[in-house]
Amino acid sequence: MTSHSNLLSKSLTIIYPFILLFGIYIVINGHTSPGGGFQGGAIIASAYISKYLVLPVYDYQLEPFKKIEKIMLLIILLLPITFFVFQMNMHFPELNIPYLVIMNVLIAVKVTCGISVIFFRFVFFETR
Repeated sequence: MTSHSNLLSKSLTIIYPFILLFGIYIVINGHTSPGGGFQGGAIIASAYISKYLVLPVYDYQLEPFKKIEKIMLLIILLLPITFFVFQMNMHFPELNIPYLVIMNVLIAVKVTCGISVIFFRFVFFETR
């Protein structure tokens, strides 16, 4: 067991929800302002990474992250295809904004899982 800073762990406990909230804010407002799925997903992943850096715990399961990432890729590919093949953007223009928000959320989840898998794979397997 490695020692860690009590001050860092306490401050992360306070800051952690704000990092997640800021990441969600960037994802949800990405269709109208700079930001979006990738940026918000990277911010959310940074919350998980900072939590690990402050208190290293070696019991993360990477398989759920990998499965979620693959499912998100499939949905990210299928949703735009169905949206534009059936010309929903022309027939139902009120669905354009919800479509963009949903795509931002899907991309954010994929990026969060991807960056987390890359980081934890490096930490767990490549540093041995």
